[in-house]
Amino acid sequence: MAKKAVKPQAPRISIGISDKDRAAIAGGLSRLLADTYTLYLTTHNFHWNVTGPMFNTLHTMFMEQYTELWNAVDPIAERIRALGHPAPGSYAQFGKLSSLKDAPPDPPQALEMVRILMQGHEAVARTARSVFALAEKADDQPTADLLTQRMDIHEKAAWMLRSLLED
Repeated sequence: MAKKAVKPQAPRISIGISDKDRAAIAGGLSRLLADTYTLYLTTHNFHWNVTGPMFNTLHTMFMEQYTELWNAVDPIAERIRALGHPAPGSYAQFGKLSSLKDAPPDPPQALEMVRILMQGHEAVARTARSVFALAEKADDQPTADLLTQRMDIHEKAAWMLRSLLED
C-alpha cells in the first residue's frame, strides 16, 4: 500500500500583524493592483490611439504615465505576497476587483482621453487611501509607505491631466 505524500505545512507568518489584518490589507492591495493594472492598460491604449493637435504632448505624457504604472504593479503584488496572500494576476480577477471601467472599445477624442485618465488616477488614489486606513490601524508601515507614495503619484498625475482640461 502506497503512503500518501504529506504536504509540508507552510511556516506561520509572524511579522507583528494579525492574520485578520494581513488578509484585509492584502484584499485592499489586490483592489489597488487591479485598479493600477486597469489604468495602465487604458493609458497604454490611449498612448497608441491618441490623435489631434496635442498628439506629441499627449503621446509622450501617456508613455510616461503608463511606464510609471507598469513599474508600480510589481511592488504592490510583492507586498501582497509578503503579507502571505496570493496576488491576483488575471484579467478576470482584475475585472472583478477594479473600481475602474475598461477602456472604451472605440478610442475617444484626445481631451476625453485626458478626462478618463484624470478620473482613473483619482479613483486609484481613493482606493489607496481606503487601504491606508487599514494599514495604519494594523501598524503596517511598509504598506502605509507604499500607499503614501502611490497616492502622491496618482494625485499629481490627476492634477496634471486636470490642468489640460481647464480653460
